[in-house]
Order: sequence, then structure tokens, then C-alpha cells
Amino acid sequence: MPLKKYGELLAKYLGTQWPRVALLTVLLLGSIGLQLANPQVIRYFIDTAQSHGAQSSLLMAAVLFVAIALVSQAAKLATNYAAASIGWTATNALRADLTLHCLQLDMPFHKQHTPGELIERIDGDVTALSNFFSQFTIRVMGNALLVVGILALLFREDVRVGAGLTLYVLITLLFLAAMQRLAVPRWAAGRQASAELFGFMEERISGTEDIRASGAEPYVLNRLYRLMRAWLEKRRAANVLSVLVVSLTNLLYVVGYAIGLAVGVYLYTQGAATIGTAYIIVYYIGRLSTPVQNIRSEVQDLSQATASIQRINELLELKPQVQDKSNQPKVQVALTGPLSVELQNVSFGYEDNDNVLNDVSFQLQPGKVLGVLGRTGSGKTTITRLLFRLYDPASGIIRLNGADMRGIALTELRERVGMVTQDVQLFQATVRDNLTFFDRRIGDAQIEAVLQALGLWDWFLSLPNGLDTELAASGQGLSAGEAQLLAFTRVFLKDPGLVILDEASSRLDPATETLLERAVGQLLAHRTGIVIAHRLRTVQRADDILILENGRVVEYGSREGLACDPDSRFYHLLQTGLEEVLA
Repeated sequence: MPLKKYGELLAKYLGTQWPRVALLTVLLLGSIGLQLANPQVIRYFIDTAQSHGAQSSLLMAAVLFVAIALVSQAAKLATNYAAASIGWTATNALRADLTLHCLQLDMPFHKQHTPGELIERIDGDVTALSNFFSQFTIRVMGNALLVVGILALLFREDVRVGAGLTLYVLITLLFLAAMQRLAVPRWAAGRQASAELFGFMEERISGTEDIRASGAEPYVLNRLYRLMRAWLEKRRAANVLSVLVVSLTNLLYVVGYAIGLAVGVYLYTQGAATIGTAYIIVYYIGRLSTPVQNIRSEVQDLSQATASIQRINELLELKPQVQDKSNQPKVQVALTGPLSVELQNVSFGYEDNDNVLNDVSFQLQPGKVLGVLGRTGSGKTTITRLLFRLYDPASGIIRLNGADMRGIALTELRERVGMVTQDVQLFQATVRDNLTFFDRRIGDAQIEAVLQALGLWDWFLSLPNGLDTELAASGQGLSAGEAQLLAFTRVFLKDPGLVILDEASSRLDPATETLLERAVGQLLAHRTGIVIAHRLRTVQRADDILILENGRVVEYGSREGLACDPDSRFYHLLQTGLEEVLA
């Protein structure tokens, strides 16, 4: 991967932490200096003792050695704390950016990737970068400087020793670089296998009831076994390579240390060095193992980090097709009050060459209600997704209040369009947060007034902590009608100009549906509405009727006019029973 990619990532997520990064740099450099200085104290102590030097000099050397050791340990502790703080701050910021990016990606992306897979990519891949953000650059540079410092001191003692150990370090680093290139694709495969495993587990756990009802546990366990086996094989390949790197690095270290001992003994026996000098040569050669092994450890971390960075970059490079476009003329019309809706020759398909909508056109005046009918798969729900700009039409134009929807800012568009479906998504949060979507601008009095208006007041009074009561994400403790009315409350609080009801009452009992119908009446008052339904009762409030078949408009007109026309499809539906014909 180009070095530029590493630099961009470091600059973006460490740039705001430069004071702490600077402090970490100072601590690491100070620690390196102390590691190089302490052996010199030991050398002085040994040579002074051998030459029967003053006891005060020996005592001073001993005190200095202990002081340097204590300061070195304190610097190490402060370094680890600063590094952890920098790493977690950077990775948390990256997690937030990735989460927002995934939320903004188009629906096709979310249909191709399970929530479990995305959790692993957002959290697992980012966690692998913690060390990369916190210490990689500084530690690699610091250890490299330590190696250079040790080699310089060895050159000072003996040129032959310095040259030999320089060759040893170069061979070791070249070996580590080669291993890193081999390790990256293996760690990437391991991360992908982990994501697939998490995605499978998330899907199956969420579908526990269906799996148990159909007796599919053996199949699920078999698939889980296969995925775990694939995960094991890929992770094992990466780990075996890592262990190989550790073993061979240690072997090189042992060889280098043996050479150092031999050189030290040789210089001492030849009278070319004192015991203190021989000691310091052997010590520095031994100390070379620490920075080299640290560099090896960082290279292994880099292998995992590179695999994660590649996957993160792949994710970040995905761009939503539906987005605010700078070259699109901006809408000047205000989206206030009831909105008019116009579809002009709109065609759309989720897959290429397979249109769900074909040349659909209709106009809905502000404050009017449109009832949309059609069999399953006729394109009813697709129209609602286009009106939210979850997708853009392949051809044709959609206008709100006469303005091309592609020129309206997405945030403004989705503020002014509200939708209630038959599936209500609740969050593990308080009642207040579930109703306001965490918008603190909406006051409690406003929420309670809406709950009273929608017939949820008795339910609200039964809550142990009022609006602060925690709701389960599964909606446990709520009936289907109560959950649906909570969805209506959300839309009321949003106060949109266009309300879309997508079969919102299709799974409710008649008594609850009667209560819901009153809420629908209040919700559609002074707003434009689009009602998608299978039940005749739901579209009785519609001003206009649109009937779809195979993605095409087969009938469109006023409800009263079509109901009185014996030749219309709507008239036929009224006579034969809406539920039977549209099922």
C-alpha cells in the first residue's frame, strides 16, 4: 500500500492530538537516551572497581545507575499511558467516521452486507489500528534511533565490531520487510473470514424464532462450523507466519549475541579492551535485540494494520449514488406546509435491466391524500423509497412543491417527509429518545400532548419512569398497536409536509386498527398523504387512487369518480373485496 495512505490516516486522526503526540515523542526519545546512558555508568563502575578507585566514586555511580533506572521506568509508564490515550482517541474518531459513512451509503450496500459484518469492519478492523495510531511511527523511529545509537557506540569502541553488527542488523531488517509483505494478504483474509463469521452469527441470532420453528438448528450449526473452520485456517496461516518471524528473529539474535560474546572475550584476552569495555560491547550487542525485536513486533502489527487499513479504505472509497451534488441547481422554493408531489415518467430498477417501475406519472396536490393499490411486487413501496431519495430514479423526474427533488438538500428533504411502515424499529433507549430520535430540541410537554392526542396516554401513565423509561430494542412489553402508535408519534413530532403510510395497519387486529385510524386522521390533517394499503377501509379517506400493476400505472383518478365508474378497476375492487384481489 502506498506510504501516502498511511500518512493521510495518521495526519487526519493524530493532527488534532499534536500536543500529546509531541509529549509522547519526548518521552520515547528520553527513554532511548536513558537506555544508552546506563551501560556507560556500569562500565565506569566496573573499570573503577578493577583499578581500586575511590569508594565515593563507586557509590556515586551506583546511585546514578539506580536514579537513571527509576527515571527510565517512570518514562516507560508515562509513555504507555500517553500511547494508549492517543490510540483510543484516534480509533474512536475513526469508528465514528466509519459509522456515519456506512449510514450514508445507499440501500444496495446494506442489502449486500449484514450488520454483523459491518460491526466487525467498523470495530474489529479499527481496533487493529490502535497501536498503529498510538506508537507505530514513533516507536519504529525511536527503536531505529536506538539501533543507530548502539551501533555508533560500538563503532567508537571497535570499528570491526560496529561493521559486523551493522551487517547483522541490515540482514534482520531485510528479513522482516520480506515477511511483512507475505503477512499482509494473510491477515486481510483472516479479517474477512472474521467479518463473515460475525455476519452469519448476527443474522441467525436475530432469526432464532424462525430457525427453531422450522427445525433448522442442524443446518445453522453446520454452516457455523464451516465458517469457523475457514476462519481458523486463515487465521492459522497468518499466525504461523508470525510465529515463524518471531522464531527466526530470535535465532538471529542468539547468533548475534554469541558473536558479541566471542568478540568481547577476544578483545579482552588480546588486551585490546578492559573488562568494562568488553562488558559494554557484549551489553550493547545484547541490547540490539530489544529494538530489533520491537521493530519486528511493530512490523507484525503493521501487517495486521495494513490489512485493516486496506479494508477501511475500501469502505471509505465507496460513495453513495444518492447524495447532495454540487453541480445540481439548488432549490429556491421553501418546503413548508403541505407538499405537492409529482412523478413524471419515472422508471427504476434495483437491478440492471430489471425495472420495478416503468414510466410512472401522477400529480398529487398539496393537502390531498393518494391511495396506492396493487399486488405485492407491483412497485408500491419502491415509490416511497424514491420519495425519500433512498434511491434515485433511473429516468424521469420527481418534484416536491414543483422543485426537482435532486436539487433539495437530503437533510431538508427527509425533515419534510415522514413515513410509517408496518415494521417499527425501536432502539435500546428511553421512550423520549425513541420518539424524538435523540433530538433534544423537542420538549417533554410537546411529546405528552401528542401522546394524549393519539390515545397513548393510559399506556404512558403505566410507565414506571415516564419518558425516562427504557425500552428494549425488540419492543418487548409493547403490543403491535402501541409500537405502531409510537411510530405515528415520531411523525407527529417531526411535523412533515408529506406523510407516507406504507401498509401501517396491515398486521393489527380490528380494535387496534380502529384506534389507529383515528391517529391516521389526525396525522393527515393539513398534510399531503400517500397511503399504501391492502384494505379498503384504509383508502376510504383518499382523495385520489393510483393502481399499479407490474410497475406500471393502470389506473389513476379521483376516488369518488373511480368508485362510480363501473368500468374502473377500483370499482371492481370495491365490488369483489379489496383484500382478495390484492393479496
